[in-house]
Amino acid sequence: MTRTAPAPSSAPTRRGLLLVGTAIVLTGVNLRTAVNSVGPVLQEIEHGLGVSSAAAGVITTLPVLCFAALGFAGPPLAARFRDGHVLAAALLAMALGLVGRAAAGSFWLFVLGTVAAMAGGALGNVLLPGLVKRYFPGRTGLLVSAYGTAMAIGGTLASGATAAIAARIGDGGWRWALGVWAGLAVVAVLPWLAIPARPGASAARHTAVKMRTLVHSRLAWSMTVMFGLQAMQAYVIIGWTAQYLRDQGMSAATAGLLVGLNAIIAIPVNALVPPLTVRPNLQRPLLVGFTCCYLVGWTGLLAVPLTATWLWVTLLGLGLGTFAMVLTLMGLRARTPESTAALSTVTQGGGYLLAAVGPLLVGVLRGATGGYTGMFVLVYIGVALLLITGWVVCRERYVDDELPGGTTAAAAAGIEREADVEVAGTECPVTVPHGRPVPHS
Repeated sequence: MTRTAPAPSSAPTRRGLLLVGTAIVLTGVNLRTAVNSVGPVLQEIEHGLGVSSAAAGVITTLPVLCFAALGFAGPPLAARFRDGHVLAAALLAMALGLVGRAAAGSFWLFVLGTVAAMAGGALGNVLLPGLVKRYFPGRTGLLVSAYGTAMAIGGTLASGATAAIAARIGDGGWRWALGVWAGLAVVAVLPWLAIPARPGASAARHTAVKMRTLVHSRLAWSMTVMFGLQAMQAYVIIGWTAQYLRDQGMSAATAGLLVGLNAIIAIPVNALVPPLTVRPNLQRPLLVGFTCCYLVGWTGLLAVPLTATWLWVTLLGLGLGTFAMVLTLMGLRARTPESTAALSTVTQGGGYLLAAVGPLLVGVLRGATGGYTGMFVLVYIGVALLLITGWVVCRERYVDDELPGGTTAAAAAGIEREADVEVAGTECPVTVPHGRPVPHS
């Protein structure tokens, strides 16, 4: 049997690429709204649901755990169904979850709603890097910058407006403040449904993606730890900074606005960092700069939390540029869309499991000691380890080269061959005979 490929007419048109790009950016807007909206009203959630500080730690950690667990479902689902349909369904689940947890009358119903709300974020996290690699291979920095900026905008809106919405409504206003973000998720569904199926695409045939092959890659392990450490910083900041400032005597509205400032800083950072990260000679200087921002920001909050708070929060926002950096490195450290998707899934899935320890420990230690010393010890250790692992990741190489089978695309993606198969995650399948490698241009 000979290899069959789609006709040239099946290639995406300029209009099709614009639609895909729009869908990616709108999805990016929603990736952090469900997470960032919790911190500014965490105290109201505790009182409204009647839960302890330790349970509040679970609430702040749960999104990270969901990102880890649900994210692993991304590549298998994308291999069986169209990417657009997978993401549309995930965003609808997000909308329902946001409304459900806002109406929850108990802690466990709130948890159930949060799990559903995290579906869109989890699948978007792992699928978007591969989609960028597939549709915009020559513009990775630009597209990562675009949806990273959109993510920061969505996170900024959620961080800055949630407490204000709750205060404006009054009693029970936190419920409306959490549920309002469902509207953005519904809007993001529409472009995914409008993207037409490319000729020859079929859900009848699919492949399994063996992400476990990445266990042989030192680079994959390093990226996983780096991602987890930067995510731990982010979710401690998102989940606990506002509550920490409130416990120091700051008003809820002001604390929420300052966390919103942190998110505002992330907008230009997420726009500028990816184009800089694609330049190998700038990667390690960027890493050192971000590390210094973390250290000075946390030290300022520890020593003088109510003096020049805007400066400490701004520096932490600059430090969070490590997220845009590692997101870009996922595409730079893999050769194909398939290996990018596999690396993205393993890096983020394992990384979020590591990151989940952070906000949970902060909640437990706060409940046990009544203070935040444990939080600062945790973030300082995390910053030091982030510098070490990031330094390793910044050495230019490819995860494909560290896997059994060398740089072949099939080995990189870990694709199971069963007679004639469809390349995992592609909208337009390439059929190959059993035992023959999958060629890539």
